[in-house]
Amino acid sequence: MIIGLTYDLRSDYLKEGYSQEETAEFDRESTVEGIETSLQKLGHSTDRIGHIRHLASRLAKGDRWDLVFNISEGMFGIGREAQVPALLDAYRIPYTFSDPLVLALTLHKGMTKRVIRDCGLATPAFAVIDSPEEIDGIHLPYPLFTKPNSEGSGKGISYKSKSRNIDELRNVCAELWKDGPQSLLVETYLPGREFTVGILGTGKKSFALGCMEVIFNQQADDSIYSYHIKTNYENYVSYRLPEQEITEKCYDLALKAWNALGCRDGGRIDIRLDEAGIPNFIEVNPLAGLNEEHSDLPILARMNGFDYDFIMKTIIDSATSRMNPL
Repeated sequence: MIIGLTYDLRSDYLKEGYSQEETAEFDRESTVEGIETSLQKLGHSTDRIGHIRHLASRLAKGDRWDLVFNISEGMFGIGREAQVPALLDAYRIPYTFSDPLVLALTLHKGMTKRVIRDCGLATPAFAVIDSPEEIDGIHLPYPLFTKPNSEGSGKGISYKSKSRNIDELRNVCAELWKDGPQSLLVETYLPGREFTVGILGTGKKSFALGCMEVIFNQQADDSIYSYHIKTNYENYVSYRLPEQEITEKCYDLALKAWNALGCRDGGRIDIRLDEAGIPNFIEVNPLAGLNEEHSDLPILARMNGFDYDFIMKTIIDSATSRMNPL
């Protein structure tokens, strides 16, 4: 099978003048190499396409593939993660991971939490705000946690994200708005332990690959998984397998959330315990990082006895099952 690879290479955007934080979600050359090598080991031929503008150019020239392995995050707009799948749908080319609806929905954290909440799954109480005038309309008990509504990789999150009163809330919102208007998610801060669950597969065939707990050391600021800490995780956090009881509870929540949202093939669900020790949905990453050494999904897979090629084979098997429906 000929598999095209769509991705956003971080170095390409840095050359164009974008900052380290602006490109935080984009991939390293080593990630693309790792994916390509694994696919070739599985017996497939690969063709590097690159970002959406390269894809559009290749499609216009008449190039086609049996399947596209899509990890493109996109740069512009609330639907940026949905752009490549939407274009591939228009040309009827199959691809890995979630469809445009799911990728547009899950990039909007507030909309995602509304779906999760309406499905009866636990998630912190929240509000979405777009301007300073809306801050006074937030009626949630402190402490609160504020972050960009449509960013990933910890972008916009720091130790200041946790606010204990209205003044701190105003300050963190002003900080996030200093570079221009954006939608913010303000939610109840949960004081409990933090986990991430890896999911592989689609629908009834989806399963939990593993669960790992994020352990903050004494140098980390207030146990907040910020952009700075994620970027330098070796210095601030360690990972461990939680006890079986909490693992099973996290698996149950993660799989219900995964299927409620309609996610496909592979990704991650982030979970935090509330003051009563109940797992709560925090957010989903339906295009989880796939760097073999540094990304959470491969890390937790290794911790649970699964190698990188197993992840890749399962993703491909899940995606190709849509090409030949039973």
